[in-house]
Amino acid sequence: MYQSIKNVAIIGSGTMGNGIAHSFSQSGFLVSLIDINQENLDKGILTISKNIDRQITKGVVTANERDEILAKINCTIDLKAGVKNADLVIEAASENIDIKLKIFKDLSEFTKPDAILATNTSSISITKIAAVTHKPDKVIGMHFMNPVPVMKLVEVIRGYATSDEVTNTIMELSKTLGKSPVEVNDYPGFVANRILMPMINEAIYSLYEGVAGVNEIDTVMKLGMAHPMGPLQLADFIGLDVCLSIMNVLYDGFGNPKYAPCPLLVNMVTAGKKGVKSGEGFYVYGHGTKELIVADKFK
Repeated sequence: MYQSIKNVAIIGSGTMGNGIAHSFSQSGFLVSLIDINQENLDKGILTISKNIDRQITKGVVTANERDEILAKINCTIDLKAGVKNADLVIEAASENIDIKLKIFKDLSEFTKPDAILATNTSSISITKIAAVTHKPDKVIGMHFMNPVPVMKLVEVIRGYATSDEVTNTIMELSKTLGKSPVEVNDYPGFVANRILMPMINEAIYSLYEGVAGVNEIDTVMKLGMAHPMGPLQLADFIGLDVCLSIMNVLYDGFGNPKYAPCPLLVNMVTAGKKGVKSGEGFYVYGHGTKELIVADKFK
């Protein structure tokens, strides 16, 4: 069935959405990139263009292929028109359950009967999302990693009703993108964030309780555990609001106090300190960039 997938619709042109669109178009698929306004779409296409230029510099693609990749992406702010011919729809909107449920209710009405509906959610229940559609057997999770064109892993999450055929299709399709798919079951946080987020939360607790400073905590994990980035800087890159949302999903889903978000994380998000996206988190960043300005804002 995966070989019949030609047209792919991506909902959301932010960091994950434009990365997913880039990967599919580079692999030869026709892509409909959908967002709520043209400004978001313009930013998404600009990001894709810049990332292709980096690939050209590294010899991953040629200059001629650049135009071909971009030509395969059609942008629209009309959800119904954007998904009507899609064989596969991947939702990559905000990590907000209400937004996702509304999108999937609409997708259930707007898409072809045999279209597969996927979500890039990093923690929200696939089963819950599928339950608002008319075809829960065709709803599945495709959790890509950031940056999508570079990272190989795709968590393929099957909900309670997801069919074997749909699961196998998405597993094989992911391989055609040059990814390494891993099938997991639908439990809070899946695998990646069930392990990663408590580690980040514990690092925040270590700072909160005065065990060590930001640089010290990140240095221990980089030099001692061979992590390419310390957990506090990684939290800034993910977005502290996203980290808090995932911790709340884990806490609500399991009812276990070990998943309770650190009060410091809650306070920082409440204060609008969300990491790179807001210019300040555990570190301070240049305006609109990931460049570190203040290496440890807690000093």
